[in-house]
Amino acid sequence: MIEHTGSGDPARTLALLWRTQERVSRKGKPDLSVDRIVQAGIALADADGLKALSMRRVAESLGVGTMSLYTYVPGKGELIDVMVDTVQAATGREVAEDWRAHLTYVARENLALYRRHPWLLQVAPSRTVLGPQVAAKYDFELRGLEGVGLSDVELDSVLNLVLGHVQNSARGLTAAAVTEQETGLTDQQWWDAAAPFLMTVFDPARYPVAARVGGAVGEAHQSAFSPEHSFEFGLEMILDGVNRLIESRRQ
Repeated sequence: MIEHTGSGDPARTLALLWRTQERVSRKGKPDLSVDRIVQAGIALADADGLKALSMRRVAESLGVGTMSLYTYVPGKGELIDVMVDTVQAATGREVAEDWRAHLTYVARENLALYRRHPWLLQVAPSRTVLGPQVAAKYDFELRGLEGVGLSDVELDSVLNLVLGHVQNSARGLTAAAVTEQETGLTDQQWWDAAAPFLMTVFDPARYPVAARVGGAVGEAHQSAFSPEHSFEFGLEMILDGVNRLIESRRQ
């Protein structure tokens, strides 16, 4: 199930994100607010994924009627946009010693964000919905690249390249965790169970390179694929490429 950013009403979404309108609860009514509704939505998504998110479920978790939520949040689309913006605040803002250390830090912080909130991977960034937390995070991530000699468009492209790699790596890590949870088997246990059959059908002489490389990978990672290694290796390759780009601009 994939949701899309920017699927709600633009004016209402931006008003929610920047809190330009905030309803005050009437006396005798539950003390609702946009923040409480958003936090309840995040808790539901963290526990059960976006498939479990609905205005009705959020209302139930808050102990109020569903219709009472619409006074604060127009609908699910707007709610998801504010949820996405809100969780961005959890990423760190430590200053690194140079651009490479900065991008490494940014990559690790974003990977940790996906691990805390795997439902973010179920939100397709169809539109950039600029809320205060998204803006602050974007500004911090760009500031660490200031002065390296790249154009503004190149700064944005480098950042998006790193963040795209992080998102792809997060999908691999999440898929591995979900598969292990649903099957009750680790990757190593699955391959151990499959080994007797594979030995009868897989001929190393027919696939010599695959056999050699696959064996080396299995020995190194105790698995046919390591999402952790893929993240680290890919990040280093990307940063090496960025370094070459920076050096070419300096020349």
